[in-house]
Amino acid sequence: MRTSSAALDSPPSGIWLPIFAGLCASLVSIGLARFAYTPLIPSLIEAHWFSAGDVVYLGAANLVGYLIGALLGRPMARRLTHKNALRLMMLAVTAAFFACAFPLSVTWYFAWRLLSGIAGGAIMVLVAATVLPHVPAARRGLASGAIFLGIGLGIAGSGTIVPPLLSLGLEATWLGLGVLSLVLTGLSWFGWPQDLPHVAAAKHSAPEDTTPRAVYLLFAQYAFMAAGLVPAMVFLVDYVTRGLKAGAHVGALVWVMYGVGAIIGPVSYGFLADHLGARRSIRLVLAVQAVALGLLAISQTFLALALLAVLIGSFPPGIVPLALARVHELVPDHHRQQVAWSRATVSFATFQAVAGFAYSALFNASGGHHAFLFLISAGAIVIAFLFDYIPRIASPDAKA
Repeated sequence: MRTSSAALDSPPSGIWLPIFAGLCASLVSIGLARFAYTPLIPSLIEAHWFSAGDVVYLGAANLVGYLIGALLGRPMARRLTHKNALRLMMLAVTAAFFACAFPLSVTWYFAWRLLSGIAGGAIMVLVAATVLPHVPAARRGLASGAIFLGIGLGIAGSGTIVPPLLSLGLEATWLGLGVLSLVLTGLSWFGWPQDLPHVAAAKHSAPEDTTPRAVYLLFAQYAFMAAGLVPAMVFLVDYVTRGLKAGAHVGALVWVMYGVGAIIGPVSYGFLADHLGARRSIRLVLAVQAVALGLLAISQTFLALALLAVLIGSFPPGIVPLALARVHELVPDHHRQQVAWSRATVSFATFQAVAGFAYSALFNASGGHHAFLFLISAGAIVIAFLFDYIPRIASPDAKA
């Protein structure tokens, strides 16, 4: 009986290999495929590979692909199994890195950036559903944080790995990212666990209409979180460098601090979910983020910017394990958890893509007013926070 109790207290040692495989998948498909593109943008323009307009267009291709991948992830897994679908998607991202070393045309680049986005969306839907059923329930928040730590490592890596590679040239940079992706794909190849029997056959699930209303509110909440994270993710460096006229060096340092936050976020948020519960943790995190984004709009000293960058940087990768933990709180069986998480990811991806275009339009219309965007993003976070209180307003007896 003592052994059984211990198993509940900490994941068995054998589960760390699947968790590592999940970390590799999130690092390759989101951390590198999306965030390593950001520091490459100036070089792509300066080397005359593409015009400034084309570079922004190519960046959006990844976000559009992410939405497509979120929709295709579960059907793909049903046809190929989760393990094989994840392997295939990691290979697709790797191929995209190598293909981007050759600027044959805008169409060529768009297709490969789109494919890398599709792979990222599919992996985001499938990776937790593949690994977490093998983890004791009491440690799933921490385990999901470890899986999505890969996103944070990619954000940090975009500010540390890419600049040295760029000194070798753009072609060498893309090839270097491809080699790194290939190595991580190889290291994760045999780490994926087998699909559980009930993953493939989930005919016994409760009818769709029994889904708790709180799940749909979570979809809306998660969507506004996506809208709230975009401005800092896209415009933070430009705000420091050009908006505050602090220079590229200070902008790079602030981005490194953002990356530090991105590394801290997933595991610390997952730890919060295990110890405070997902709902209370989401409330706390949203309150902190709303204040941080509001302060970012008025902050000018390096110390303030650095501290806020750590806090805000923890949010994009950190909310993933929190939202996933909330799905597990609200939905009882594994199949319906998969369905709910897939829909939550689609909701997130849709608002993220729309917000990306909307904020860019607002930025141009406002004459490059960064603070205006940060205040709007703080408002989106406040709306996400208020969504959590709708059940209590509609039904005073609802559970907090």
